[in-house]
Amino acid sequence: MRANCRSGFRSVNCQSQVSISLPLANTWLLSRFLLSFRKCRREEWSLRISCLHRAVRAYCRCRMRWCPSSVLHLLRCVRLRLCTRRGRNRLPLWIREKWAYMKLLVQSLYFNSLTDSDVVFDSVFEPVFWTVDYITRWFGLVFVCLVVILVSSILMIAYMVLLPLVLNTYSPPWIAWHICYGHWNLVMIAFHYYKAAKTSPGFPPTEKNDSPFVSVCKKCIMPKPARTHHCGICNRCILKMDHHCPWLNNCVGHFNHRYFFSFCLFLTLGCVYCSISGRNLFLDAYNALETNYQTSAPSYTFKEKMINKSIIYMWVLTSTVGVALGALTIWHAVLISRGETSIERHINSKERKRMAKRGKVYRNPFNYGRLNNLKIFFGVEKRSHWVTRVLLPSGHAPHGDGLTWDVFPVKKDPIPV
Repeated sequence: MRANCRSGFRSVNCQSQVSISLPLANTWLLSRFLLSFRKCRREEWSLRISCLHRAVRAYCRCRMRWCPSSVLHLLRCVRLRLCTRRGRNRLPLWIREKWAYMKLLVQSLYFNSLTDSDVVFDSVFEPVFWTVDYITRWFGLVFVCLVVILVSSILMIAYMVLLPLVLNTYSPPWIAWHICYGHWNLVMIAFHYYKAAKTSPGFPPTEKNDSPFVSVCKKCIMPKPARTHHCGICNRCILKMDHHCPWLNNCVGHFNHRYFFSFCLFLTLGCVYCSISGRNLFLDAYNALETNYQTSAPSYTFKEKMINKSIIYMWVLTSTVGVALGALTIWHAVLISRGETSIERHINSKERKRMAKRGKVYRNPFNYGRLNNLKIFFGVEKRSHWVTRVLLPSGHAPHGDGLTWDVFPVKKDPIPV
């Protein structure tokens, strides 16, 4: 009776001790397991679970305590699940590579303290920029052919329609003026367009040299001299880059910037000349076609209709191109007079705002004054060069090599005239 009581009391006591001490032991073991679980790799998960399973069973046997089957069953299930997970087939390699690349892109957005809105914007819209660059690269020849076709159509109308009218109606002085000015303007347009499209804009050296540089291109991984920028379409760094012109299928840089501006200038002058001189012809052709559509008389032949339509086409095209290209030419002329390119205009604007917040004034280090900027840009070294190098076709090299630049203060003219 006493033995039964003792055994019964002992069993009750053991059960009460198990019910009290096992939650604490389980909590302690689970906390230690989780701490070690966070530091281990996935290959060690099943080994850790197995070791924990054996340790719990050995602990309960050593202490002669009852271990709930639920705990052992939980550990056994976790161990079997990890073992089966290790045996499963992994995702294909290309999916894992894409996923790792996407994770890297997301992490790059908050990689360091230098990340700002521009970096995030460039990262998010990188596919859009890549698509635009790719299309522009492949459609460059299409734009060049379009320029040649449009200019050729105007020349055909001028020689086949306008020139006979001028010879029959105008006085000899006006005929001489139109022939001389028209052909001079045509030669300047053709020469500067060819040179702008075929002349290399200038690239920084790829071999080791002693030329100074201000930064390293994050795409080329090459030193960048001052005023050098990377072109995503050409996929190269360009000396004194202004922009990539699809109508030239070429970048506008240090060695062809003058040709590009001269082409825009003389093409604008040619469009304005055609628009002004052909205004009366346009009004007569438009009224003739309008009258022919509204009334049956007078009747025009097919040749006369084609001549009137050609005059209307020429005037509308030259007027619209003259307005659009004239605005672009004036904008570039203002930038040249300030001694900056299109890219540097945005950079200098940001620098001006940043320095203004600090109570300072930012000055463009490459601005030598309006007249000096124009002389350096056109390569004018003496007064006769305004005629031989600006008003006549000239293939002279620009001032400097595009790698090093003189900065202000400059109290005397860099090129005295």
